[in-house]
Amino acid sequence: MTAWPETESWRRIQFLQRSMSDEGMAGCLVTQNVGIYYFTGSMQSGYLFVPAQGEPTYYVRRSIARAQQESAVRTAELGSLRQFGSRLAADYAALFEEGNRLAIGADLDVLPAQLYLKLIDAVPMAAWTDASSLLRRIRSVKSPLEIAAIGKAARAASDALEEGLRRLREGMTELELMAIIEGVMRNAGHAGLMRMRGYNQELATGMVAAGDAAAEPTCFDGPAGGRGLTPAVPQSSSLRPIGRNEPILIDIGCCIDGYTIDQTRTAVIGSLPPALRAAYDASVSILRRAEAELRPGVAPEILYEISLTMAAEAGLADHFMGYGRDQVKFLGHGIGLEIDEWPVLARGFREPLEAGMVIAVEPKFTFPGLGVVGIENTYLITENGCRPLTLSPEKLYEIPVS
Repeated sequence: MTAWPETESWRRIQFLQRSMSDEGMAGCLVTQNVGIYYFTGSMQSGYLFVPAQGEPTYYVRRSIARAQQESAVRTAELGSLRQFGSRLAADYAALFEEGNRLAIGADLDVLPAQLYLKLIDAVPMAAWTDASSLLRRIRSVKSPLEIAAIGKAARAASDALEEGLRRLREGMTELELMAIIEGVMRNAGHAGLMRMRGYNQELATGMVAAGDAAAEPTCFDGPAGGRGLTPAVPQSSSLRPIGRNEPILIDIGCCIDGYTIDQTRTAVIGSLPPALRAAYDASVSILRRAEAELRPGVAPEILYEISLTMAAEAGLADHFMGYGRDQVKFLGHGIGLEIDEWPVLARGFREPLEAGMVIAVEPKFTFPGLGVVGIENTYLITENGCRPLTLSPEKLYEIPVS
């Protein structure tokens, strides 16, 4: 059983090989599960070695039997890490002939320091170099197969939101509403988590948070993190009851077949106070402007700068994408196998957008003690602009008081 046709894996590997050659790398070692899956279609424990020319090898610790069934590339047992260097030298004799010390890239942004030190000893013929940016750029442009997978997740998220709002009642806890939403998505194939690349960052299904709980600052690198259940789970939904006339932020993702959709909608039982309604309208205006700029050739940082200007013009700069010291410095992010992929709509991201990129745009406004309002869609960059992959209707969901 394979995750996709072998031609998909080989297209990705060949792209990596061309990129390595351009950067002067003789090979690349992919150690992270998500990266291994991206290239092989299998997520078993081990390492993938890709030479700049020739056939890659997936060295598997466990389970070799399953990797052999799933992987689109050649598999081999990893064996002892201490012998990994001699194993590479034997399998790629032409590459490492005469003991040449060659530039070998690795995903150093996620590689544990202890493993890195062991690799230095185990593979002395490698001059290790950081291939993180190269690997992330490759994954930023999605194939039709990947786009279809994200679309499947979007349908499940839309159905779940609809069911959750249908059953929303005053006094229901945030966790109860999240459980309804997550239950629908799980039955549709949601993995129950959304993978993140950021160190110590984790995310299950997003967050459902109401009123002041949504505006509580937390460790999560986003505009709203939520109160969470305890200090051991300091983000997402809490046991707080949902009241009337307060914003309910429903920021959810769905991961099916490894690929994730990300979306946010704002709801209220009753009606929002005028100031929060004005902020919600401002978030929609920023989203509309972002849609006009999401096209090939535009630098991602431009969209962030525009959003800052619009938030300031609305008199909401202090509340945009968080509040005070807890404001985050982006408008949106790439999404796919991980929820924090490249490109990021933030300062410093100057490489132009390309057709095939998938980006979540999430203008939000945080008001301590009151709540968070905003909206988020996931978009595919097309040849002429963008189109939303998110399927949920765009509106402020106002639930009548029963």
